[in-house]
Amino acid sequence: MPALPISIPQPISPKAVTVSLSPTSSTLHERLKNSIGSNLSGNVRMPKVLHPVENDDLRLLLLENISQDAVKAFQAQGFHVDHSTKAMSEDELVANIGSYHAIGIRSKTKITERVIKAASKLLVIGCFCIGTNQVDLETAGKAGIPVFNSPFSNSRSVAELVISEVIALSRQYFERGWEMRNGLWNKQSKGCWEVRGKTLGIVGYGHIGAQLSVLAEAFGIRVLFYDVVNIMPLGSARQVESLEALLSESDFVTLHVPELPETTNMISATQLAQMKSGAYLINNARGRVVDIPALIDALRSKHLAGAAIDVFPSEPASNGSPFDNTLNKWSDALRSLPNVILTPHIGGSTEEAQTMIGEEVSSSLSRYLNYGATVGAVNFPEVDLRAITAEQGSHVRICYVHNNIPGVLKQVNEALSPYNVEKQYSDSKGDVAYLMADIADVSPRDINRIRETISKTNTNILTRLLA
Repeated sequence: MPALPISIPQPISPKAVTVSLSPTSSTLHERLKNSIGSNLSGNVRMPKVLHPVENDDLRLLLLENISQDAVKAFQAQGFHVDHSTKAMSEDELVANIGSYHAIGIRSKTKITERVIKAASKLLVIGCFCIGTNQVDLETAGKAGIPVFNSPFSNSRSVAELVISEVIALSRQYFERGWEMRNGLWNKQSKGCWEVRGKTLGIVGYGHIGAQLSVLAEAFGIRVLFYDVVNIMPLGSARQVESLEALLSESDFVTLHVPELPETTNMISATQLAQMKSGAYLINNARGRVVDIPALIDALRSKHLAGAAIDVFPSEPASNGSPFDNTLNKWSDALRSLPNVILTPHIGGSTEEAQTMIGEEVSSSLSRYLNYGATVGAVNFPEVDLRAITAEQGSHVRICYVHNNIPGVLKQVNEALSPYNVEKQYSDSKGDVAYLMADIADVSPRDINRIRETISKTNTNILTRLLA
């Protein structure tokens, strides 16, 4: 099925727009989308698209070949977009990021403290992927920069990849295919197994792990899972009390955990020794979750029958780059082992996943830039207000990021006391707090006075006014 185009809320007039349901829509997705649009258009007041009071043209930098549909959607909103198919190094970012208000990256570009300090205009960061460990989240938050990602959009793609790897490892068809490409006919059944009746151990029963368990059971695979919290299983899956219990019972072990201090090298020599003899290890999570030299030893000793690795501690910055010992000192040894499937971080690399990721993250960036909404931010207080409609006249929305200390709201409310505050909401996360307020019936002089007063508070991190 072809990838669906990304749809991001566009600036619209206050007049109602009628969307008709076309009988010639080519897909069910398109027919449903048109039907929903038709039902809403006549009944809902359209939100007014807000713009920065400073009227500074917003510039976006999108790296690592982020969807062209996302580029077009941003451009349709009047944003200036610079797009690159490659990642940028830290030095390149420091040299260029000062002129951009937003940046979109995937997993290879690193947004470090040094980069954030050089980003004098940066308002928001979009990670067009699941993970956010490539961004210094704490520094970004303290700088008043929310970070958005797409934690669930590629779940199905990763789950399907794991199922394919389970079958490929159990049948050794990666090896047989490689031998055929090298002109060798080597038909054999020794060490090849059906997956039916085998046990799959899932470490991390989140969105990916849960979908994977359903797919695995459809193949007749018994599913165990381990998670740090108690989770209701789907189907006949069963949660075990410890990682050791899961490792000792599973024929296949697959990892789906974030990269945290407590998950770094969570599968090392001790845990590999706890796995069943002849078992298989699959890692599509994060590169530092597995101690690769220990895995190489387990494979060489034949304790494990195979492995599939899609993520690595250090990965090339662009396609065409070498994957050898200059990147990870054990790369050549890993590449030489039989029945080991190595893939270049492709877990979420499907047309469907990239379309959904592009849509979700682009929408999050647009909502923040246009309306100040931070719902879904991973490092920032989640705040939103109902939309200002086009019929409401002269309004201004205050987006105030400040240090989370006592007395701030008193200062803000005193500054706003001469005005009609229609709605206001505030929340905090760690040392950072975020307040949004809509002020009615304000003149241009009022707007300038409000901005000057709020931005001069001693706890101010960032003040934006949208009107």
